[in-house]
Amino acid sequence: MLLEVRDLRVEFHTRDGVAKAVNGVSYGVDAGETLAVLGESGSGKSVTAQAVMGILDTPPGRITGGEVVFRGRDLLKLKEEERRKVRGAEMAMIFQDALSSLNPVLSVGDQLAEMFTVHRGMSRRDARARAVELMDRVRIPAARERAGQYPHQFSGGMRQRIMIAMALALEPALIIADEPTTALDVTVQAQIMELLAELRRELRMGLILITHDLGVVADVADRIAVMYAGRIVESAPVHDLYKSPAHPYTRGLLDSVPRLDLKGRALYAIEGLPPGLTHIPPGCAFHPRCPLARDVCRTDEPPPYEVSATRGSACHFWRECLDG
Repeated sequence: MLLEVRDLRVEFHTRDGVAKAVNGVSYGVDAGETLAVLGESGSGKSVTAQAVMGILDTPPGRITGGEVVFRGRDLLKLKEEERRKVRGAEMAMIFQDALSSLNPVLSVGDQLAEMFTVHRGMSRRDARARAVELMDRVRIPAARERAGQYPHQFSGGMRQRIMIAMALALEPALIIADEPTTALDVTVQAQIMELLAELRRELRMGLILITHDLGVVADVADRIAVMYAGRIVESAPVHDLYKSPAHPYTRGLLDSVPRLDLKGRALYAIEGLPPGLTHIPPGCAFHPRCPLARDVCRTDEPPPYEVSATRGSACHFWRECLDG
C-alpha cells in the first residue's frame, strides 16, 4: 500500500469549544489507484488531506491521534525538515482555487521553474525548459509563449492545468486533488478529470480525489470513501457503491443527483443540515437526518461493519439500506 491513513483524529480549538473535524478516519490508496473522498462541505475531507500533507494550520488545528503511513514511514513522526522533503518530491497537492494558490506577480513559467531550481538544483535555463515541457504535457497551447504570462491572463481551466503541472513537476508517487474542478464549467471539468486519469495511468501514481460531486468521480475513481461529520461512513469499489449503497447518507447523495429519466420531478434533498463539529450528536451522527434511524442509532455509534471483503458501512441497518 502506497499510503495508509489509520484512525486519524484532528481537533480545532475554537471560541465555541473543541471542533472534532476528523474522528478516526482510516483509508488507503495504492500506486496507480484513484480513491475518491466524498461528502458535504464540513465533513472533514480537506482537513484530512491537509493532515496527510503536513500543512494543517497549527494552531488552531491539532492532530490528536492516528498514523499516516507513506511508503512504510509514519509521516506524523517525522521532523518538519524531513516532512518538507516528502512534500512536492514524493507527494503533492492540487488546491481548489488556482488563482489564489498561484503567485500573481510571477509568470507561470517562473513559478514552475522554481520547483526545479530549489528541489533539483537546475540552472535557470534548464528549469525554464522543463517548465515549458510540463505546460505542454498538461496541454496548454503555445506553452513556450505562454510561460511568460501571469496567472490572471489564463482562464480558470488553464490555471488548474498549471496547478496540475506544478504538482507533477517532481514526479511524486501520490497526488491529492482537493476539489480540482470547482467553479469550472462541465466541459472543462471533464477535460481536467480526463487529464488527471491519463496522467495517473501514465505515471502509475496514486491519486486521492476530494470532491462533493458524485458525477465527477463516476468514470475516474476505483474506490470511494464517503465522509460525514469527520468519519468515513461507507467505503466501496465505485461500481458497487453506485449500484447499491450500504449507508443511508450515501443513498441520499445518490438520490440528489439530477437524472434525465426523472425530468419534471422535484429534485430529492436530504432533510436537515450536517451537525456542528463542536456538538456532534451521540450515537450515529447522521441519525437526525436519517429515514432509517431507530433508538440504537441515537445512543450507539456504529462501527465500520464489513459488508464484504472490499467494502464497509458505519450503519447499524446497512442490510436494509442495501435492499433499498
